[in-house]
Amino acid sequence: MARDDSLLETNKDYAIGLGRAFGGAVLFAIPLLMTMEMWWLGFSMGRGRLLLFMALNFAILVGLSYFAGFEKTFSWKEDVMDALAAFGVGLVTSALMLTLLAVITLDMTWNEIVGKVALQSVPASIGAMLGRKQLGAEQDTRSEEDRKREAGYGGELFLMMAGALFLAFNVAPTEEMILIAFQMSPLHALALGGASIFLLHVFVYAVGFSGQESRPEGGTFLPTFLHFTVAGYGIALLVSLYVLWTFGRTDGVAPAEIASMVVVLGFPASLGAAMARLVI
Repeated sequence: MARDDSLLETNKDYAIGLGRAFGGAVLFAIPLLMTMEMWWLGFSMGRGRLLLFMALNFAILVGLSYFAGFEKTFSWKEDVMDALAAFGVGLVTSALMLTLLAVITLDMTWNEIVGKVALQSVPASIGAMLGRKQLGAEQDTRSEEDRKREAGYGGELFLMMAGALFLAFNVAPTEEMILIAFQMSPLHALALGGASIFLLHVFVYAVGFSGQESRPEGGTFLPTFLHFTVAGYGIALLVSLYVLWTFGRTDGVAPAEIASMVVVLGFPASLGAAMARLVI
């Protein structure tokens, strides 16, 4: 009887976690689900780039499961299963919402439907993975902090990459991002890059947000700034370049214009990198 009660409790906890995953998927994905550029990209972008992007997203989901999945895990095998569940939730949520919004209909080709659902599943699956952390009533903060410490410097960089990818992904499809890059001068780009670095450091270490990081033990300003802030901004720029390439924004574009777009997209990406370290 005790074993049956334990199994029932485990299933109940998993069902609650799954419900939070669906809630997180809707909340995280809704801005892009209602963005026209995302609908067109799901139809037009190269399928090889889309598959590569989804593979990278799945790898990130496995890592996020380790830090803050929608259920507690105790091995990499469980993290992979957790990621598969979040991926499935992302696909189902995207398909249902796009159907509800009449973005996909039965008279469309399967290639178009699959492309739109697959692309939208990326932010939805990340939202599903973070559902327990952001929507749960109880949070094992001590356990999550222990995992951060065990992951070390590499874990910090991973969290920044995940945050940068999510926020850059929310902005990269829009035409406004291209327009901003086109109308900026080199001086504007330099100033925006400086502002990105400044805000990345201040958000994580200076302004007292909930979850704010403390400097590594014995660390002074300069080593912390170089190892975390500058490294984080470098990650944000690389993520921005990759996302722009994925969406075809760099095809046939001059290097100077690509650099300007990377700096523009690097601004929200750096904020995403900062916030990821605070909220995950």
